[in-house]
Formats: sequence, structure tokens, C-alpha cells
Amino acid sequence: MAKKIIIGGGGTGGHIFPAIAVANALKLADKEVDILFVGALNRIEMEKVPEAGYRIIGLPVEGFQRKLSLKSFSFFLKLWKSMRMSAKIIKDFKPDVALGVGGYASGPILRAASRKNVPFVIQEQNSYAGVTNRLLAKSASKICVAYDNMERFFPAEKIILTGNPVRQDILNGAKDKKESLKNFKLDPGKQTILILGGSLGARSINNAVAGSLLLLPDDVQLLWQCGKLYYEEMQSRLQESGKKNIMLLQFIREMDMAFSAADIIVSRAGAGTISELAIVGKPVILVPSPNVAEDHQTQNALSLVKKGASILVKDIDADKTLIETALKLLKNRDEKEKLSQSLQKLAIRDSADRIAKEILSIEVK
Repeated sequence: MAKKIIIGGGGTGGHIFPAIAVANALKLADKEVDILFVGALNRIEMEKVPEAGYRIIGLPVEGFQRKLSLKSFSFFLKLWKSMRMSAKIIKDFKPDVALGVGGYASGPILRAASRKNVPFVIQEQNSYAGVTNRLLAKSASKICVAYDNMERFFPAEKIILTGNPVRQDILNGAKDKKESLKNFKLDPGKQTILILGGSLGARSINNAVAGSLLLLPDDVQLLWQCGKLYYEEMQSRLQESGKKNIMLLQFIREMDMAFSAADIIVSRAGAGTISELAIVGKPVILVPSPNVAEDHQTQNALSLVKKGASILVKDIDADKTLIETALKLLKNRDEKEKLSQSLQKLAIRDSADRIAKEILSIEVK
């Protein structure tokens, strides 16, 4: 009989792309496996999961507001509704195993699974474990992690080092650099800085770039993903600067080509992104977002800095130092080579397969 698996979580590309990678690995390992995703309504997973060929049910759950307001009441109401919906999903679908990948929907569905004695696996992407995963750890069958020393958060006997899954196009290897530069209408005779702020954009990174456009020398060009929210504003500031050696985009779909085109990369420090960057192995400057739970992006970035695999620029300092740091790194061949080699050592290419294997190895009650 086919094994039935629920995958819960999402909220950002950094959560949902790895989840889809695990689903694909499960299908490769067992064609008969029946997979149902549970995500958050109006988030990226409600679009990306069906595009990947999987079913998804959306919960009204949302992020907790740190400041007390009417939104705080709304959070608890939506959480209560999500818990009730999760219990019904477990009852109706009757999963053999559940996987939580982090994000808003992960907590309610894993709690519901635990209450119905459905074995579940936690996939903790970050080097600093979130509160929900720490609370659920005692009931989990296995905990898949991407960093060393996670025993400070979880029972050591449940921890399995699997790494974070990455998108297949990244795993498939580097595209031809000239072809990639041509795809983005960039000059093959110039050095290229790839600027990433995540799928939603990052105000501090965008402002840092926009405020430093005149510092860019003529032999340096930018491939700049600014996010949908900031596109019109950044386009206006770019036009005001008169700079021509910049390709500004809301969102980059061909991320494998973007990585190939880059000489160095500026990025947020989400766990999924870091895993992709390790596979790519290009020199990277990380600007951790301060607007995340437990400041886990800073912890992710510091774990790389300690291993000589990244440069860290604090979000609060980005305005003053980001572009200056990037231009300095571009000129330093030895530093680029050292960063690249150190980062590549951290890459785990078969992470999705490892997690799929652990899920399928759980005996059905």
C-alpha cells in the first residue's frame, strides 16, 4: 500500500523550494507515494506547489506580531482556526508520516500529527533552531539538520545531518558564463556583482545599492534582484543616477544562470539560500535580515564566517559599507579564491535524497 505523507510549511521561497525538492526525491524513491502539502494561505507555496504538480491545502495561519495590537488578536484567532483545520486534514488524509519544513503552517500540522500519534520528521534549516521546532522535538521521530552542534537544541539521538535541499536547476551545475551574461543583457568584459534580497526584496540592501550607484566603476556591472515591492522605486532611482551598467529585475527565475553570471554575490542569509550558495561556490557577502525569529540569519551567517566561507555585513551597516566591501572583494583575487574554496567544502548535494530516505524508513503503524 502506498505511503501517505504530509509536508507542512512554507511562507518563503527558502522554505518551499527545499520542500518541493524533498517531494521530488520521495517520488523518485517510491512512485506510489501519496503527497499532500499544507501551507499558509496567500503565501508563495500556494502558487509554487501546484506548479510543481502537487496538491496543497492552505491554512489561515500568519506570523506573530511582536507589538500588541488588533493584529495580535487576529494571529491567535487564525492560529486556532489553523489548528482545527490541521486536525481535520490529519483525520481525512490519514498520513503515515508528516514532515515539517518550517514556516507558518509547519507548527499547526505537526502538532495535529503528534496528537493523532502520526510519526513526524522535523527539518530544521537554520543553525539556531526556532521555538516551534524546539517545542516539537520531544515528540519527533527524527530531526534533519543542516549544521553541526544542534545538540544544544534537540535530543542528540534524533539528529541526522542531512543539509538543506536545493532546487534541481542549481544541483545540475553551472551554466556557460557567457551564455548567462547574454541572457541578462550583461557585458562579458565586465565583472558582475549579483545582488539578491530574497523573493520579496530587502529594503536595506536595495537602499544600500541605490545610494551607492555612482561609486560603481565602468568595468563593474550589477545583476540586481530588488523584489516586487521595491521595483518601481529602485527603477526611478536607477534612472536618476544615469547608470547603464545595471540590470534591475523584480525577480530572477533563472537563478542558475544568475549564479553563473556572477563574480561575487551579495545575499540575505536564509538557510536555503546559503545551501544553494555552497553548491555554487562563488564568493559571497551575507547581509542577514534582522526581521526574523531569533535573529537566525545572523547565526547562519556567523557559522560561515567562522569557517572562512563568507564575509558578513550587518544590516544596519549596509548603507555605509556594503558596496564598498563588494568592490574591495572584487579586486582581491586571493580572498575570492579562499572564500570560494571554504564555501564549497560545506556543500551537501544529496540533501533531499537523505531526507526522503529518512522519511521512508519510518515504519507505518
